[in-house]
Amino acid sequence: MADSSFDIVSKVDHQEAENALNQARKEIEQRYDFKGTGASIAWSGEQILIIANSEERAKAVLDVFQSKLIKRSISLKSLESGEPFASGKEFRIVSTIKDGISSENAKKINKIIRDEGPKGVKSQIQGDELRVQSKSRDDLQAVIALLKGSDLDVDLQFINYR
Repeated sequence: MADSSFDIVSKVDHQEAENALNQARKEIEQRYDFKGTGASIAWSGEQILIIANSEERAKAVLDVFQSKLIKRSISLKSLESGEPFASGKEFRIVSTIKDGISSENAKKINKIIRDEGPKGVKSQIQGDELRVQSKSRDDLQAVIALLKGSDLDVDLQFINYR
């Protein structure tokens, strides 16, 4: 019998992220506590740029955006936000949406599987994803449970289970 396998990936639905950003922009334009503060959120290339007239307002805009991401079932582990910084008379926050598993996180996941996973499970890094193989499907289920329980700073999805 051939080995069973699955892939570990970290992907974000960019259309859902776009929808969350548009919802946050609409809410910021309509909310009374944001009137006259120059608060805005928009794409700036691959990054998300948040602008407001005070540090607290910029953080509040980020909070609105994060709540919209959660409602669209996008993990906050996929959002990487910097600290607010002053730019002239306004404060800015630059955020990025992480897509794919970085090589250091892939190595960390590989080590967890090797050290704590069932024996006979092989994992290999393939670009920005990992392939996990085993003769036993139960061992693969154990690896998925192990990774869901471990505290990683990456949002993981398990695909191509066969």
